[in-house]
Amino acid sequence: MKRTAIILMLITIFSKVFGFVRDITLSYFYGASNVSDAYLISQVIPFVVFSFIGTGITTGYIPMYSKIEQNEGVIEGNRYTNNLVNILIVLCTCIIIAGLIFTNQIVRVFASGFEGETLALAVRFTKISLYGVYFTGLIYVFTGYLHIKGNYIIPALVGLPMNFFIILSIFVSSASSVLVLSIGSLIATIAQLMLLIPYVYRKGYRYKLVLDINDKNIRSMAYIALPVIIGVSVNQINILVDRTIASQIVVGGISALNYANRLNEFIQGIFVLSISTAIYPMISRMAAENNMKDFKRYLSESINGINLLVIPSTIGAMIFSEQIITLLFGRGAFDQDAIVLTSQALFFFAVGIVGFGLREILSRAFYALQDTKVPMINAAIALMMNIVLNIILSKFLGIGGLALATSISALFCTGLLFISLRKKIGSFGLKIITISFVKILCASLLMGVMAKLVYNTLIGKISSSILLIAAIGIGALVYFIIIYFMKIDDVDVIVSTIKGKVKKLLRHD
Repeated sequence: MKRTAIILMLITIFSKVFGFVRDITLSYFYGASNVSDAYLISQVIPFVVFSFIGTGITTGYIPMYSKIEQNEGVIEGNRYTNNLVNILIVLCTCIIIAGLIFTNQIVRVFASGFEGETLALAVRFTKISLYGVYFTGLIYVFTGYLHIKGNYIIPALVGLPMNFFIILSIFVSSASSVLVLSIGSLIATIAQLMLLIPYVYRKGYRYKLVLDINDKNIRSMAYIALPVIIGVSVNQINILVDRTIASQIVVGGISALNYANRLNEFIQGIFVLSISTAIYPMISRMAAENNMKDFKRYLSESINGINLLVIPSTIGAMIFSEQIITLLFGRGAFDQDAIVLTSQALFFFAVGIVGFGLREILSRAFYALQDTKVPMINAAIALMMNIVLNIILSKFLGIGGLALATSISALFCTGLLFISLRKKIGSFGLKIITISFVKILCASLLMGVMAKLVYNTLIGKISSSILLIAAIGIGALVYFIIIYFMKIDDVDVIVSTIKGKVKKLLRHD
């Protein structure tokens, strides 16, 4: 699991850096403006409309396919996959038709503050981007299929062609029509699917026209997926509420939230999703075999691993929020007002990064146990809490208040998931997890102090970009030295593994 997670982490870093190039390119040409707001909303709408269904399908598909393949064979597993693919095509067709008919009303729901030219532009963008729902649905299924077959690498690479075509479309749109932005995003989604298809076929999948809504396996999957769909749809409503209030606070508010959240997603994608993607099929198998000892061990290791990587990232993002935004986006049309607005959102999003990460892992643990109701109820509580806090905090902190509301609700509801899981499976090392958490937090704070001292001492003497990178690098070095001497279990395992590899190489030499 650790080896797979590390490989996924490296691929994700490369993909996310490429994603940042995409966001930097967008911010350079369009800044935090009405065009970027309209474009980003047009991308959010199909994502929100379908992602909750896609996530539910992936969550239900993996354990269901594994069960069918084990009991009935590969042929029946492929029949089940084809049936699901064809049902999705029909469902996506209905979604697109409804979206094209009610585009204006849908955009108003997602961004009630849009008026005039911004509203018209968002509607035009959305009419194009809606067609991407077809390809997104198939990407979810084929990604799950490849994970089952042990191929994690190719699904992790789909961000590369996507980012390439989006960056290309931004450049072309700046010299032609802004509508090229949406056309490029649609092509980017198609490119993701085209990357997956050859590898899906290599693993034995063959398409056949099978359409049986009453199939018992589809019904069983729906039973597993429905609470997940409801839970994830609640999370998407959170996004809707955030964007709607942001559109009413200030022009460029949606863009500021988006750019700040990209950095949050960067950390989540590298550390959290790499670990959760690798662990989910494993703990699902352990749960099916009733191997709770290894289930708890893998879960505990994953939690400690996320804390080890995410907590220092949180401290760094909070201390250097404005400097990071300036380094990444502070050029072209992205002016000082946009920098201040986005750095405020980043600071408050960073507060909840640990909550977002641990909630993902804990939810996967419940899904592996085929308990999708607890995460659904938890997501509903987070939604209600987020809406109330959004209304209150946005009045005092503006865009930053929306980010802080999201962070507080994530932290609170992650605590509830810990309590629920402890009741369900008994002890899974919470004492050890807590001790490690405290050690990691202390090391991260010391790291932050050292990095800030270096930055303040050398400011004005060297380039601000080089200074920021140097301060973060020195802080990271200090952090790893501190945690090494703190004797944290997972760090000791990593160090021992590295030492073993080095000794092995030396012996070969």
